Amino acid sequence: MNNELLTERTRIRLITTADLNSIHDLHSLPETDTYNTLGIPKNIKESRSIIEAWIKEHQEQKAHRYTFAIESISNQGFIGLIGLKLGSEKYNRCELWFKIHSMHWNKGYASEVLSKMLDYGFDELKLHRIEAGCAVANIGSIKVLEKVGFIREGRGRQILPLKSGWSDNYEYAILETDMRNPDRSN
Repeated sequence: MNNELLTERTRIRLITTADLNSIHDLHSLPETDTYNTLGIPKNIKESRSIIEAWIKEHQEQKAHRYTFAIESISNQGFIGLIGLKLGSEKYNRCELWFKIHSMHWNKGYASEVLSKMLDYGFDELKLHRIEAGCAVANIGSIKVLEKVGFIREGRGRQILPLKSGWSDNYEYAILETDMRNPDRSN
């Protein structure tokens, strides 16, 4: 697994324990918690246990889960997280998720980073299929997923235990043969 990827404006790198405060702040924001099943951590100790588990997963011999920090190249500021959960080799697919700090919403970071992760998944990891999901009311994530080329394939009924109650989930996927980044002109 590549430890670092670059986009025009961001560095995508595996998280470290040095990211604890930034990740805790991200997870503590009510606006980023609205559609997230993790919930707001009770304290920084709870956040530490979460990220230590994520880091430990990176170190496994045949790791299947990777959590990356997204940071600005210009000022090294923390923008958010993106993760990959690889499936079995036979099916050659992964699940992708992301969480962007609210002060960076509507600036194009999510679509920029997702586009890079799609390129990485298909071109470097040689995946056949990349999946993602989001709560049906999460308009921001829906727009980002569709902008970079994901296709809505279905709706899981009441599978997300959100703070507001059970939510349906839109299921998205993109195949290696699908057109990626249809709104991006490069």
